Amino acid sequence: MKFTKMHGCGNDYIYVNGFTEKIPQERKPELVRTLSDRHFGIGGDGVIFINPSDQADFEMEMYNADGSRAEMCGNGIRCVAKFVYDKGLTEKKRISVVSAGQIKYLDLTVEEGQVNRVRVNMGRPELRPEKIPVNLDKTGENLETVENARGTREEQGAGEARGVSGVQGGGEAQGIGEVQAAGAAVNVPILINGREYRMTCVSMGNPHAVIFGEHVAELDLEKIGPSFEHHKCFPNRTNTEFVEVLDRSHVFMRVWERGTGETLACGTGACATAVACVLNGLTEEKVTVKLLGGELEIEWDRAADLVYMTGPAATVFEGEI
Repeated sequence: MKFTKMHGCGNDYIYVNGFTEKIPQERKPELVRTLSDRHFGIGGDGVIFINPSDQADFEMEMYNADGSRAEMCGNGIRCVAKFVYDKGLTEKKRISVVSAGQIKYLDLTVEEGQVNRVRVNMGRPELRPEKIPVNLDKTGENLETVENARGTREEQGAGEARGVSGVQGGGEAQGIGEVQAAGAAVNVPILINGREYRMTCVSMGNPHAVIFGEHVAELDLEKIGPSFEHHKCFPNRTNTEFVEVLDRSHVFMRVWERGTGETLACGTGACATAVACVLNGLTEEKVTVKLLGGELEIEWDRAADLVYMTGPAATVFEGEI
């Protein structure tokens, strides 16, 4: 089987041309786990099969490193655009790609015959808890327990408690009253390992929980990430973004991705972060998200209720296994 290793801001996947490589569907989860292994396989955050489609120009069939299907990947879909253009599967500089029934539209920037940057219309952010999905009745043992946890920490004055437990910064929340009235999960408490965090939940085609705080670079994501991912309030598990607001147009983000663990970048997570920033009054509608693997430019067009993501796409190497 031939493959191409690609990455967007260090979020790396193994790409397989589904036009020419015919893999039985029932074998794909096991194959994905084998290929994604960084010691015994090729190594990557997952595998993406690029297939023909009767709904769009191409289909992105995406798997996490653990073999589970995923609905959407912002960094992955930019690399799909680069793959199909660079390999001559299309000559168009504006294409459509469908993934798990969602169609996204991508604008390609081409230099010297190859794509190096892609702008993606990521669509409308979903804020309704039942659609994300998140069950707000299961975010803690009960509200009293969460409130008691907060009081205990305030009495202790622990530096750790100030790390990522609440929304940082200032600013008037833009439309937050209307959003909360509609039942959205904005700055709501969640109990993780006996400690309260505040999260804003957004779906960009896949579920995200955004946590704001300070000293994000120092967090032990290997310890707390799985507890968020597998919390009982997320029926489909969740991706979790830990975000430090730098100013009104820049934030720093680390991410624990569902089914993979910490990655160097997450495109849908960056989009969810930008939306959460605006909902909590922390940034403008256009923000640069700084990730461990690079930077993404995210804009939430509130009038159209559409999120746009712009960022790089790169090929690492080609191979056969």
